[in-house]
Parts: sequence; C-alpha cells; structure tokens
Amino acid sequence: MKVWPGQPYPLGAVYDGSGTNFSVFSETAERIELCLFDEKGNETRVDLPEVTGYCWHGYLPFVEPGQRYGFRVHGPWDPANGQCCNPAKLLLDPYAKAIDGQVKWNEAVFLYRFGKGLEAQNNSDSDSAPFMPRSVVHQPHFEWNGDRRLQIPWHETVIYETHVKGLTARHPDIPPEIRGTYAALAHPAIIDYFKQLGITAVELMPIHYFIHDKHLIDQGLRNYWGYNSIGYFAPHSEYASQKRPGAAVAEFKQMVKTLHHAGIEVILDVVYNHTAEGNHLGPILSFKGIDNAYYYRLCDDRCYYKDYTGTGNSLNMRNPFVLQLIMDSLRYWILEMHVDGFRFDLAATLARELHDVDRLSVFFNIIQQDPVVSQVKLIAEPWDVGEGGYQVGNFPPVWTEWNGKYRDCVRDFWRGENQTLGEFASRFTGSSDLYEKTSRLPYASINFVTAHDGFTLNDLVSYNEKHNDVNNEKSHDGENYNRSWNCGVEGMTEDLKVLQLRNRQRRNFLVTLLLSQGVPMLLGGDEISRTQKGNNNAYCQDNEISWYDWENADKDLLTFCQKLIEYRKDHPVFRRRHWFLGQPIHGSEVKDIAWFTLEGEQMSEKHWGLGYAKSLGVFLNGATIPNPYPRGEPVKDDNFYVIFNAHHEALIFTLPKTNWGALWIKEFDTDIGWLENEETLKAESQIKVEDHSVVVLRQVT
Repeated sequence: MKVWPGQPYPLGAVYDGSGTNFSVFSETAERIELCLFDEKGNETRVDLPEVTGYCWHGYLPFVEPGQRYGFRVHGPWDPANGQCCNPAKLLLDPYAKAIDGQVKWNEAVFLYRFGKGLEAQNNSDSDSAPFMPRSVVHQPHFEWNGDRRLQIPWHETVIYETHVKGLTARHPDIPPEIRGTYAALAHPAIIDYFKQLGITAVELMPIHYFIHDKHLIDQGLRNYWGYNSIGYFAPHSEYASQKRPGAAVAEFKQMVKTLHHAGIEVILDVVYNHTAEGNHLGPILSFKGIDNAYYYRLCDDRCYYKDYTGTGNSLNMRNPFVLQLIMDSLRYWILEMHVDGFRFDLAATLARELHDVDRLSVFFNIIQQDPVVSQVKLIAEPWDVGEGGYQVGNFPPVWTEWNGKYRDCVRDFWRGENQTLGEFASRFTGSSDLYEKTSRLPYASINFVTAHDGFTLNDLVSYNEKHNDVNNEKSHDGENYNRSWNCGVEGMTEDLKVLQLRNRQRRNFLVTLLLSQGVPMLLGGDEISRTQKGNNNAYCQDNEISWYDWENADKDLLTFCQKLIEYRKDHPVFRRRHWFLGQPIHGSEVKDIAWFTLEGEQMSEKHWGLGYAKSLGVFLNGATIPNPYPRGEPVKDDNFYVIFNAHHEALIFTLPKTNWGALWIKEFDTDIGWLENEETLKAESQIKVEDHSVVVLRQVT
C-alpha cells in the first residue's frame, strides 16, 4: 500500500477528494502504525512514515470516507510509572470525526488481567482490536444552503436543556424507526413543539462520542447521560438513525440546519475535564495508549491519576497539545457543525493550573483571545468536586454561568425555609452580587431551578428524599440535600389538597424562573410534569424512567408555561440588558425597581433582615429601561407589581400608593392560572394571595 509523507496538520484523518492524510500527536511514541479495517474486520497495518514536532503523519491515496481505522503505538510500556504505549492495543484517533461501534468489554482493553489486581499489570500481549470501536474517515461535504449561527442576544434567550434520545424515544408522532435520534429531534413534531413552547435554544446533553461503562453494562444498565466522552470531534453514533459508518455527521448537521431554520439555536454540553478511560483500573482506548503522561494529570506515584471530577482522571490543561485538542474541537463544532455555543461540564477543572482554580488560567486566556470561540455562547458549570472547586461568580467576563446559588435560593424560598429576603431579591434581579464586579451583565446568570442532575420539577415538589434503588448503588449515589418539599406526602398521591399545592408550586417555580432577570434554563419535560419517580441521579437509566412520557403530559401546565414564555418575550422589563439601579428616575420618587412589604410600605433594612419573612412585593418600572433596541429605538414597557407569598397561609397584601400606579390589572395568579376576565384594582386596595402563590399585576396607563 502506498504511503506518502503527508502533512502534520491538521491532526486526524482528512479526506481531500483523492486520498486521506492521517496525523496523530505523541511525544513518547517510538513508532506508530495506522490500522485499516475492511467491512469484515480484516486489518491492514502501515507505518506512519514521518514525524514532525511529535506529530506522526502519512498520506494514503485512494482512502475514502467510510474507511474504518485506528492506531497502534510502539513505545515504553510501564503502567506503574505512567507509560502505557503498547502495539497490542488498538487506539481511537483523538481527532476522529466519526466513530463506529461500541467497546465490547474484555480484559484485552485493560492494562491488567481481571481478578489479579494492579500487581498483574502485564496484560501486554492481548490484542484489543476485536473489542474496540473504529475511527472512521468522514465525508466533509455538506450542503448548508447558507445556514449560519443565529446569534440570538443573551437577554432574549430561553434555554431548553434536553437529551437527544430521551426527548423523542416515546413520542407518538415520530416514526418508531427514527425515535431517539438526531433525525427525530429535527422532526416537524418536535420543531413545532419547540416553536409553540417559545424556547430559543436547545442545550443538548453530551453528544460527543461516549462509551457505556463496564460496571453498568454488567448490571444491565447504560451510560444514558453521556458524561463519558472519548471522541471530542465525533457525534455519538448511537443517536444516528442510519447505522452506516460516519452517518452521524451528516445527520447531526441536518438537525442543526433544521433547528436554525426554525429560529432555534443549538448549544452542546461538553465534557473536556476528563475522558472515558477512567483511573488506573480503567480501559486503554485512546489517550492512555498514545501518550498517557502527556494527556492526563498524574500523581507523584505515576500509576495514579489526579481526579477533580469524581470520574477517575483529569485532562492536563497545562500541556499545549491538550489545549490545542480542546480548541480545535470547539472550533470544529462551530465552523463545521454550526453549533451556537457550549456548556462546559465541571468547568472549574479546566481552570486548575497546578492545584488551585485560577480564573486567569491558560485555558481561559486562550478562549478570551480566540476570534471564533469567544464569539459563541459560553456557559460554565462553575464547580468541580476538588478542593476549592465551587466558583460561582468567579469566571471571566466573556462567560455566563449556571447559577447554583439561584437554584438553591429559589428552592429554599418556595419550600418555606427561613432566610433573608435580600438574597431572593438579588437572585430575582440577576445576582448583581455575583456578576457586576467583573463588568458582567444580568445575562451572565443562567438561572435554573432544575437540571438533568437532580430532581425534575415534578419530583422537586413530590419527594423529600431521593429514590435511586434502581441504580444498584444502594442509594449512595445522588445528592442527599435536595432542598425539595413533597407538600405533605412522599411520592404519588390522590390527596386533592396535596395535588393542588403541588400544582401551585410547579407554577411558582416557573413564574419565578421566567420573570427573573438573567437567562432562564428550563429542564426539558418540566413543562409537562415529567417524573423520574424520585430518582435524582438517573444517569444510568436509559429507559422509561428518563424518557419523556408524552402520553401522560400535563397539558394544563404546558399551556401555562407557553403563555409564560410568551409573556416574558412581550415584556422587556423582565429581560433587561443592564442592572436595576434602585434609584429615583428623572427626579421622580418612583424608582426603576422598588420592594414592598405586604402592608404596601417600601422595604427597609429591618424588613430585609427578617429571617422568618416569606412574602414581599416588587415594583418593576417599564418606562425606565436604559438601553435602546439595536437601531436606537427606546425600549418601553408597562409597569408591573409582582407579589410573592411563600407563607403557609393566605395573606392580605396592600398595593402601593397612587404615585406607584393608580390602577392595576391582575394578569395571572398561580393559584388560579391565567385570568380571562380582567380584574382591576386601585392603588392601596387590598388583595388576598393564597399560600404558596405568585400574583402578577400590570399597571393600567
């Protein structure tokens, strides 16, 4: 077989119409073989003939898209000292744009022999190829027809966090043969649903190629969530409706193109903090065998890995080719796959230099100056499991963050915990205490009450305790402190009063989320009361526990949520681009925002400090929005008065004096829902607000 010298860059397998260039980085390798496989699994090996700057490369004429391949790396084999090169182990290309198949768990893909422990790290002669997936040369051509990123402004964004398979696996209007795939997510039934719901972006749980852990497969479970990446350029092949090698690439692109045509952005949940190769007992699939000590952060005893993620290993962000891998991956998904942004799982790990989290780390510096990556939506999950890993509010200016403090505060408020109202007011108005100091604006706060990790909204108001027995971990997994409240009965019930309270609580959370300043993120399925039966860690439940139950959707809650999102879009006062000042406007005593007691008096310092207080009202001035529309037109809106009652009894609220508004219309009440017949109230009149309820009033001008 002809092998020409080829080029060291770009890394990976690149088809140019006549043949394919292969290039792979390894600082420790002494020789690298390219392994080509036919449809029957027969293997042909050729040496990569050139090495340039530790990149081993070669060009093979006539190798076309669909070709399966892998690498075998010759070099030092001493796992006890962090050296794992072994030509008996077939390795995935770190830059593979497509990957075919899944790992078949056999001791050949491990460093050691089963049942003999680490002292038997001599598993050097077992060929892993029969048990390994294959990298695939992909077809780069795709007709985008002018598609481009939508660039929806942050303050107009409503995010819907969802799962490619879970969203569509049980949808009755989607053909069974494509359910659970990229094609299903682009089906007209889903597109119409998104448009009617009113969301502007889907945040997809991991779609980078991942594996299903051996211990899960042995128990009949699967890695449903997908936080176990091993291919940072390849869309997960199990989500493709067509099963030919490389088909996932075009199907993913078509999904993005279809969503963009509907005005919906695509944000990817990405896992660059660790890989699926795990710790010293994990498999050897790619990075370990290519250059273990370069790609991973090793302990002083180099047999072991530093683990800031709880999954066994952490990528070494201090090394240039690791940083290049991540940046090349991000640019590929932006430029070639047209995605609109990323949510970085356990992002604090990416900021660790030596040990401490450093907000000025090399990784964030590179992101900041990159002309491509810095211009898309960047969302940090601002924590990891290591010491000092909770970093909410500490990321650089170009970043937004999952606001964990928002989640915790809002949950505590609505379950009636004693706390100062000041924090709730801060979270409702965008968390300036967290983001203003770094010149960020309210949309730096990605507000959420629920996410994939934890209870669904339905379960948040139905369970006090987690119920994770089906995970086969004796309920040791999952968060123990959920800040949830079952409203009086654990789990399912037919008690009418409990059900009514739960309905109010669901609406309370949705109203708080969607009327808060910042960017709301809705957990997919919360709008139809999706339940996981109390499982708050369904990472391994690729079944009806996790899949959306469309047949039993709560259509009343769905309608309420649709109207609420539309209400947010119609009224810019709920999605301001800049902070409230809390100051009088133009010499008037009427401020841009003001907080009131239930007696209709402005809140004083003593009121803010009452830990037992669970009720308040807020005036939002729509006439004082400071920033114009893109073409300079002034932004004007109505004035609003929002009443929150998290008390366990109904309360009588007095509206503010006339100067704050002479006449008000009651728009909706979470105890009742949306009001068809307008109810008007005069200034200083009284209004009864049921326990655990929100009432929204709009001023009549």
